[in-house]
Amino acid sequence: MLYQRVLITGANGLLGQELVRQMSSRPDYDVLATAREDEPKFSGGSCGYVRLDITDERAVSGVFQDFSPDVVVNCAAFTQVDRCESERKTCWQVNADAVNTLAKQCLTFGSRIVQVSTDFIFDGLEGPYKEGDRPNPLSYYGRSKLAGENAARRAGMEHWVIARTVLVFGAGENLSRSNFVLWVIEQLGRGESVRVVTDQFRTPTYAPDLAQGIERIVRFKKQGVYHISGRELFSIYELAIAVAEAFDLDTQLIIPTDGSEFTQPAFRPPRTGFLVLKAETELGYKPHSLKDALHDLSRRLIALEEAK
Repeated sequence: MLYQRVLITGANGLLGQELVRQMSSRPDYDVLATAREDEPKFSGGSCGYVRLDITDERAVSGVFQDFSPDVVVNCAAFTQVDRCESERKTCWQVNADAVNTLAKQCLTFGSRIVQVSTDFIFDGLEGPYKEGDRPNPLSYYGRSKLAGENAARRAGMEHWVIARTVLVFGAGENLSRSNFVLWVIEQLGRGESVRVVTDQFRTPTYAPDLAQGIERIVRFKKQGVYHISGRELFSIYELAIAVAEAFDLDTQLIIPTDGSEFTQPAFRPPRTGFLVLKAETELGYKPHSLKDALHDLSRRLIALEEAK
């Protein structure tokens, strides 16, 4: 049987774990999961695992020489938007320079690259966005991710993909970072109120849907830019209300506010979200509705708790 060797970076994160789960379950992939930690944080998955810091050029070269991947899916990123403003050197090393390193190795070994990117490359004035819309990042995080996109585009490879996404949520094992949906569940579950903005709009993305879209990009050997998110546009406040209702939590604890009430180092684009028609037509991408995604998330959270 012909199979593709797939190198996944950032495999201990939310998206990385989901990609490992989906791709390693298929007989047509030989998956090598990598992350900065010495051991995988997830259980199961028919894959190998090695420690890899993608900012270490020598280590990256060694993994390519040992594994010789057909495709690299780069899920590793510095995503703490406000910290990126104060830790600019680290942010750029991870989100831009390391992508350049991966892309150069891909060129050398004849590998394809799938670079995961973000809606924060846009200014949020005209969302939802399609793939060809002009980027204009407002934050250092957004600028670094756009630089990562450009590194993948300009390395000289015949096949590259930019897979952009929006406000990813879901459940994983031993995650080092939470996500907005889990944060709302945790806060309201403790009876604590949350202040949530009404003037920022997104198309929230369920992690299994994003992984499904990326797997199809790899399987069909696609090239170019793809927007992969949910279909439905919500304000962050509307999203929080939907989460509370789905998990039978007190919506009265959700206090509406706007961006002017927060003093955050990084600017947030007011209205992003993606149009996903290209992914739907070319990949057969079929994201969950928010209601169905939250129902599935509830089931997964129960399963994770029972597995402890």
